[in-house]
Amino acid sequence: MPTTITAVDRDGTQHSLEWDEDQSLMEVLRDNDLPVLASCGGTASCATCHVYLDEPVAVRLGARSGDEEELLADAEGFRECGSRLSCQIAHDQELDGIRVELAPES
Repeated sequence: MPTTITAVDRDGTQHSLEWDEDQSLMEVLRDNDLPVLASCGGTASCATCHVYLDEPVAVRLGARSGDEEELLADAEGFRECGSRLSCQIAHDQELDGIRVELAPES
């Protein structure tokens, strides 16, 4: 069952997107033509899918992996609470209705 999320692009425009079970957050953003470069294809080896999540959502997702933490710490606009690589966020029905904002391009 797809979930619906609100994605805010770098111009501040909001987009309502359906997120299918077989997609990562990066894939739903990219597949809906939002400007997410995703250079590494989702392997957590770049930070071109950097997004911001509201604090309660970020906390619910738990800690970042070591690789994700390292990449984000060097990314432009890094936020201690809220910055995530969208390729590392798997679909979860409990994320229905979340708001995600694209971070500045690195």
